[in-house]
Amino acid sequence: MEVSRKTTTAAKSARVYLLDEIRGFEILCMVLYHAMYSLKFEFGVDVPVFFESWFDIIRDVFAGGFVFISGIMCRYSRDNVRRGAVCFFIGMIITFVVPFFSSEIKFGILHMLGISMMLYGLFSRGLEKIPPIIGVAVFAALAAFTWNASNGFVGFGGAFRWDFPAAAHNVGVLYPLGILPNEFISSDYFPLMPWLFVFLTGSYVGYWFKNGSMPRMFYNSHAKWLGTVGRATIWVYILHVPLIYGIFSLIFR
Repeated sequence: MEVSRKTTTAAKSARVYLLDEIRGFEILCMVLYHAMYSLKFEFGVDVPVFFESWFDIIRDVFAGGFVFISGIMCRYSRDNVRRGAVCFFIGMIITFVVPFFSSEIKFGILHMLGISMMLYGLFSRGLEKIPPIIGVAVFAALAAFTWNASNGFVGFGGAFRWDFPAAAHNVGVLYPLGILPNEFISSDYFPLMPWLFVFLTGSYVGYWFKNGSMPRMFYNSHAKWLGTVGRATIWVYILHVPLIYGIFSLIFR
C-alpha cells in the first residue's frame, strides 16, 4: 500500500515531459509555416504546397493540438489570470510591432490564449465543479458547433446551420469572437470561437494528466531539446517573426 501511495504521489507531481516535447515540435512547425507565409506574401516566393486547400487541415490539426495542450497545462498553473494577462499583453505588443516586419496581427494565438487563460482563472471554481467527462463532451461539442464561425456560420454539418446576420459583420469589432467584418486581414488569427472551447476541452483532459492517470510514457522525457523548446514557446513566438524577416531580407533584398 505504501509503494502504491508513493507512486501515485510521484505521478501527480511529475511534469508531463511528452506534452512539452509535442508543444516544442508544434511551435517549430508554426515557425516553418510562418516562414513560408512570409516568403509568399512578403517576398513573392511561391511555396505552393503550404497554401493548397488540403494543407489547411494539417495546419488546423497542429494549431488545435497546441491550443489543446495549453488547456491541459492550465491545470498546473497557480495563477492563470496573471499568466493570461502577461500572454495577452505580449500579444498586444506584437500587434503594434509586427507591422514593421510583416502583415499585421489583429487577434493571434497569444491574444486568444491570454483571454482563455484569464477566463479559466476567473471561473475555475465553477468550471472545476463540472465532472471532467462532462466538461470534455460539452466543450468539444461547442468547438465543433462553432468551428466555422469565421466562415460566417455555426452548426453541425448539414444537420443544422445558422448564418450570422449581416448586421453582426457590420459591427466591425466582433472579430475576436470569429465574426469578421468585410476585408478583414490578419496574418495570425485565432478567434475565441472555436479555439476557446478547444482550450477548455484540454483543461478537462488536464484533470487526468495532473491526477497521474495517464500512461507513464507521458511523464517520461524522450527528446530533451524538444522539451526545452516546448517550455520556451512564448519566446520562440516573439522572436521568430523579426528573425525570419531579417534572414529573408538579407537573402532576397
